[in-house]
Amino acid sequence: MTITKSKLGQTLSAGRLAVTAECLPPLSGDAAAVKKLSALLPDRLDAVVVADNCGHIGGSSLACAAILAAEGRPAVVSMVTRDRNRIALESEALGAAALGVDGVFCLTGDHQSLGVCPQAAGAYDIDSIQLTQALKKMMTEGRGFNGRAIEPRPEFLVGAAAHPYLQPMELNLLRLRKKIAAGADFLLTQAVADLAGFTRWMDAVREAGLDRKVAILASVQPEEDVAKAAEMAAALKGIPGVRGIHILCGGCKVLAAGVIEKAGLV
Repeated sequence: MTITKSKLGQTLSAGRLAVTAECLPPLSGDAAAVKKLSALLPDRLDAVVVADNCGHIGGSSLACAAILAAEGRPAVVSMVTRDRNRIALESEALGAAALGVDGVFCLTGDHQSLGVCPQAAGAYDIDSIQLTQALKKMMTEGRGFNGRAIEPRPEFLVGAAAHPYLQPMELNLLRLRKKIAAGADFLLTQAVADLAGFTRWMDAVREAGLDRKVAILASVQPEEDVAKAAEMAAALKGIPGVRGIHILCGGCKVLAAGVIEKAGLV
C-alpha cells in the first residue's frame, strides 16, 4: 500500500481498524450546503468518501471533496469512468491532489440507461481497473495517462470496489487480482447483507493471500436500522483480513455516528 500523509493511509499503515463513511453531494450550487453535510458526519472518521452521482445527480464530487478537505475533513473523491474520458479523469485527479484530497476511489459506474438520466451518453473511455493503474503510474513514475512527465508527482491513495457476492469465485478472485496488480491501495466492498457469504469470500481471499496485498474495508448500510448495521459492523471487524468498516449512509449522514458508537468502532 502507498504510504501517504493522509489519515486513512496512516491508520492502515499502523495496522489500526479504519472507519470511513460515504457522503452524497447535495444538488446545490451553494458551498454552505456541503459544509452542513460535513457538520453531520462523525469527527473521528479516517476518510469521507464522496460519491460521484451515485443513484442521483448531485453536485461535483471533486468540488464537494475539496470543500470537505478545506474544512479539515480527510476526503476521498469517487471518480466514475462512465462520465469522463481519460483527459478529464487525469485533469480531475491532478486537481484533487492540488486541493488536498487524500484519495481517489475508482469506479466504472452503472450504465447510464439504468440511472436517473438515461438520455445521457456514456464515455467509457477506460474502466476502473485502467484508471487505477493510470493513477498509480502518476504517483510511482510521475507520468500522466499519455506518458508525459508530471512534476511534482501527486500523492494520494487509490481505491477500488470489491464485490464479495460475484460468482463464480474464480472470476471474483481474478478481478480482485487485477485491481491489486493495477495498484489499488484499498478496496471498499459492496454493502454486506449476507454475513456467511461474505465470510466465505474472505476465506477465499485469505487463502489466495490477497488480504496481505491490499486493505479491505467492509461496507455496511444502516438505512433506518442502526442497531442491525452496528451488529453487522461489529461482526465484520472480527473477520481476519478485514482492515476497516465503511458506512454507506445513503444520504443520511447522522446514521454513521450511531453505527460507530454502537459497534464500538473507535
